[in-house]
Amino acid sequence: MRLHLLLAILFLTGCAGQIAPLAPTYALALVGELLHAADRGVRVRVLLDDTTSDGNDYQIATLAAHPNIVIHVFNPLHMGRSNFVTRSLGRLLHLSRQHRRMHNKLIVADSSLAIVGGRNLGDEYFEIDKGLNFTDLDLLSAGPVARQLASSFDQYWNHPLSVPIQQFLRSPPTTTELSEARQQIALYLQTERLKGTPRYQRLMSDLQEPQLAQWLDELIWAPGAALWDHPEKINAAGIPDAHLLLTTQLQPSLDSVSTEMTLISAYFVPTADGVTYLSRHAEQGVTIRILTNSLEATDVPVVHGGYAPYRLEAGVQLFELRRQPDQDTSINLFGESESSLHSKAVVIDQREVFLGSLNLDPRSVLWNTEVGVLIDSPELASEVHRLTLEGTSPALSYEVRLIDHQGERRMVWIAEDEGRQRVLTREPGGTWRRINAWLSRVIGLERML
Repeated sequence: MRLHLLLAILFLTGCAGQIAPLAPTYALALVGELLHAADRGVRVRVLLDDTTSDGNDYQIATLAAHPNIVIHVFNPLHMGRSNFVTRSLGRLLHLSRQHRRMHNKLIVADSSLAIVGGRNLGDEYFEIDKGLNFTDLDLLSAGPVARQLASSFDQYWNHPLSVPIQQFLRSPPTTTELSEARQQIALYLQTERLKGTPRYQRLMSDLQEPQLAQWLDELIWAPGAALWDHPEKINAAGIPDAHLLLTTQLQPSLDSVSTEMTLISAYFVPTADGVTYLSRHAEQGVTIRILTNSLEATDVPVVHGGYAPYRLEAGVQLFELRRQPDQDTSINLFGESESSLHSKAVVIDQREVFLGSLNLDPRSVLWNTEVGVLIDSPELASEVHRLTLEGTSPALSYEVRLIDHQGERRMVWIAEDEGRQRVLTREPGGTWRRINAWLSRVIGLERML
């Protein structure tokens, strides 16, 4: 499903009504398609987290010069927005709320079809970036779940923290400037086509052969429910009340596990409470399998420092995705270039599966807002479980174990290259990454990670 989210976005813009994407960034290809949809009369609403809009208000608002496009930013900074320096100062003055993000990733078309998952809208999330790329999972849903996800979008859109981007401009962009921007987008995309890179060619070939009809035929029909954090979570003075949290809604399913649980999370910081939960269920005979990033693969080494102290203390099976060199693989969850895990999923007893934007760390649970879908489907749960098992193969991931060595328990990383097993006694990852992880442990940033 590496490219499916972007492709589905482009195809869904053919629907009549409204399209409501939530994501920190968006690709120019998507911008072009949103403009084409708006030209056809589709009402387009875009809700962006404000974290990465430094100095870009005017450029973002240019898209909203189209009469059928409205853009809001969520939890915006109301002062010092013009550049990184003034914005950083403004964030420091309002740190209690500005460190929080709308981390939701959601696209809804006509309240009938919706895509939810962990993927942002940037080249590196669709494996068309030259550097590090992220592997992800997305869910295409239809029916009642799509309507629930549409309701979640409306709740955020209508919240006081959702502010029109034009509010931060002295004068809004004109339609002439929008026309110029469209020409620049078209020129950029044409230049990319002429470069003829393999990944871009693959993307364009898929666009020329729409697959939405095939995906709809392949939908697995099963009971499901959309779960999301209440937007008021951002305004909480400290730890948010439980009724505002997505995890409160997910907890009954987590507590019901009886035989097996599979966890996939780009960032895994279980905290003491999480370790207690994992230990208790492991002692009860539940097989717990966790796939997360290794230090060498993560894009945020600081988070690794919060995770490292808890490894293997709960008796779980732990696998860490290796940084993948430029290699081809048939596994859907993993890409061809250097990659970092960005997926988020939970499989419970190979019956229930949760897919969404939620990482298993304090930042997702307490500070950011998230969205996802809980599905009661052995078929879908089995598919996600299968992908996880393939991802934990020694060619793709390290298996982390504790062994006895000279009377002491020692951690090792077991991998396989060209059919030969390797056992590493030193954690894989460069010096700078080790320093970042160590600093976060020493400073005690766990609760904020």
